Amino acid sequence: MTFEQIALFALFLAVFALLLWGRFRYDVVAFAALVVALLAGLVPKEEAFSGFGHPATMIVALVLVASRGLVNSGAVDIITRTLIGNAERLARHITVMSGLGAALSAFMNNVAALALLMPVDLAAARKAGRSPALTLMPLSFATILGGLITLIGTPPNIIIAAYREKALGAPYAMFDFAPVGIACTLVGVAFIALVGWRLIPQARGEHDSPKELLGLHGFIAELVVGEKSRLVGKTIADLDDDPDSAELSLIGLVRNGRRLPGGARREEIRAGDLLIVDAAPDAIDAFVGAKKLGYVGGDRVKAQSAGELSVVEVVVPRDSRAEGRSADAMRLITRHGVTLLGVSRQGTRFRKRVRHLELKAGDILLLLGDADRLNEMVAWLGGLPLAERGLQVTQHGRAGLAAGIFAAAVALSSFGLVYLPVALAAVVLLYVLLDIVPLRRVYEEVEWPVVVLLGSMIPLGAALEASGGTTLIAHTIVDVSAGLHPAIVLTILMVVTMTLSDVLNNTATTVIAAPIAVDIAGRLGVSADPFLMCVAVAASCAFLTPIGHKNNTLILGPGGYRFGDYWRMGLPLEVIVIAVAVPVILLVWPL
Repeated sequence: MTFEQIALFALFLAVFALLLWGRFRYDVVAFAALVVALLAGLVPKEEAFSGFGHPATMIVALVLVASRGLVNSGAVDIITRTLIGNAERLARHITVMSGLGAALSAFMNNVAALALLMPVDLAAARKAGRSPALTLMPLSFATILGGLITLIGTPPNIIIAAYREKALGAPYAMFDFAPVGIACTLVGVAFIALVGWRLIPQARGEHDSPKELLGLHGFIAELVVGEKSRLVGKTIADLDDDPDSAELSLIGLVRNGRRLPGGARREEIRAGDLLIVDAAPDAIDAFVGAKKLGYVGGDRVKAQSAGELSVVEVVVPRDSRAEGRSADAMRLITRHGVTLLGVSRQGTRFRKRVRHLELKAGDILLLLGDADRLNEMVAWLGGLPLAERGLQVTQHGRAGLAAGIFAAAVALSSFGLVYLPVALAAVVLLYVLLDIVPLRRVYEEVEWPVVVLLGSMIPLGAALEASGGTTLIAHTIVDVSAGLHPAIVLTILMVVTMTLSDVLNNTATTVIAAPIAVDIAGRLGVSADPFLMCVAVAASCAFLTPIGHKNNTLILGPGGYRFGDYWRMGLPLEVIVIAVAVPVILLVWPL
């Protein structure tokens, strides 16, 4: 190996190690790697930021804005309400929701599709009195599968199409992914609806009370004891038989900014203390009213509010602004006029102050603020509200117009009349001009960490390819599988890519695996198309862990899942995808 190859392999190894560690967000890791590569001369300075203007990067950003336009116009809402209304039985509900989620994911980003349907699913679970754990994982997996169908359904497809243009002279068109994607989606959704949901651990399905839908064990919250509070002079032990505290767990006191040792059960409560409770939102609200307590930062938030205060529960997705930061670090009250009332972390109790706690993916936040500010704050955080939202107020009477504009852009790009990024840019421009997507929301809808990740990884991937590193990897795989049929090598590549995607970001996996796929095909003397399609499918299908795909992270908290729950349905689903995808790929894209 050359020095350049060794240096790049070492850099990628460090990137993978940091991504697996999870201490730093993936966009920071990727951008830092790009800077190191530039300083070391591994990436030419002329190519330093070429990834940020790459078609794949632009398409990913534009698709997210276009997806928001379809939601805002009410186009998606009409479909959702029409199909979901009568799906009351569990098996039918899962079938309808999974089918709808897969269909929507084909034409909008699959994360956006889950964000739209997840509150609907939670509301249905609450109404039926069942645990959302039975339905959220099937919905997440179905939206991931649906993204396989079209070019814009998932970032790996976009990256593969762009790489094919570079390697073979022409990109994949909008529906080139459809034969393989539809086959995998139909079989996968059928498995999910008939068998898969039954593999979810039985213990998750036993939680069926309404308050458990918002985090199983409730929120850890801090309540202010005022001068007029009925708790002044009492102890926590005195409240054991108090009917007002029957639905709460009183777990500690904070005095002068310091949490008192243990549960402070015999300590007399004073004005100015903070009472730490573990309870559901409605129980907290009732207790505050009964005992004349207050919320931390509540007075400041009320002073900044122009209207009535509102409360919302928000899931923290992986790699959102909230992950790894505390409420104090984000300055929620001073900058945004919103206060963090409590945090639900799957029943875990913590001793840190709520506002000092570093938030994790899957946490559920209880936020208080003016309704308009809350909406802006949730969008800024990149969080997902658990309550059904947007289904009433997003109706602008422009559903047909928004859907027509989007369909026209897809048709023009599919027939090769307009370059896809240009067609999507036109859609976004028209949505802004028609106020379907307000101008102030355009930049909020773009998932900037993914943009930075793509912009940073593309030059690194190109450098690895130019150095001969991807060829070296391809030769190693071919040498190890010497004498085997190319179809078996294709299957091996799919298994390796899928395994990598289960623990790393699927975008990064695709950037690295795409040139390896082309090099393997060249080494075997066969067409590169089946190998590229193999990478596209494998990189998207991450079902074994909550970190493999953002959709799986989003359902972690609301579903009350554990890390080890995903593989039970995910492993057979990945095996099914491989069993279906390989023959269909070889049929549609012969070697």
